[in-house]
Amino acid sequence: MSVVIQYDGTFNGFLSAVFYIFKNNLSNTDVGFSSSMKPKTSLFGTAITVSCELEKAQRVWRYLKRVVKSSGASLIYKSFLSEADNIENLLLAIIYAIHKDGGAIIYNYGDAQISLMRKLVKSVNREKHRMEAFVRFKLTKDQIYFSRVAPDFNVLPLIANHFKKRYADQKWIIYDDCRKYGLYYDLNSVEVIEFEFKNDKNSSSAFTEDEAFFQQLWVNYFESTNIKSRINTMLHIRHVPKRYWKYLIEKGGEM
Repeated sequence: MSVVIQYDGTFNGFLSAVFYIFKNNLSNTDVGFSSSMKPKTSLFGTAITVSCELEKAQRVWRYLKRVVKSSGASLIYKSFLSEADNIENLLLAIIYAIHKDGGAIIYNYGDAQISLMRKLVKSVNREKHRMEAFVRFKLTKDQIYFSRVAPDFNVLPLIANHFKKRYADQKWIIYDDCRKYGLYYDLNSVEVIEFEFKNDKNSSSAFTEDEAFFQQLWVNYFESTNIKSRINTMLHIRHVPKRYWKYLIEKGGEM
């Protein structure tokens, strides 16, 4: 590894880095990546900081969409959101292969790198659907519906449109506990917000007095429809893994 690219950890930042790498004719096998999210150091690599430049990122994105179509570009984006170890190098190798051999490579299921990318996308898609099903809101005194989640992957960008359509007439925030950022919908658009949420005694005072009452109603409804003699614990955990229970009202989760 001769070069370590330092970037901001965002997808546009990664695409800006790809632009830099191609422009400077760097070999993908000689490049490593480091970001604030996944810092790396190398005793043998020259560190180069590449700023996120939207224009350059869009040029790379338009190229990918032209060569591998929107569906293929979506695979690259979703696999990046998996935050897997060395995901940047995997995607860089795939982009090099696309540039060399054309867009058909994206459908070569026998290729180990393509197979790994699609496996990551499958996991990200599964987490996306679970988040859409398991998000639970609580009403704050500011009349904003607030929810905390802790997805395995960075899927908030993928669920924004779903909740914007489903709760179009309500202001809401979905906060990612793991990545310390959230989505805020203000009845017009969805914006990314960053803040540190502290779950202490004072946090409960941010919610309306009626919220506890409605949560208890939901718990009572859940218990009344739950036929204990028909419980299949293994099947239930498979569909609702225990790692989500912390944020589910019906499981006694706390905001």
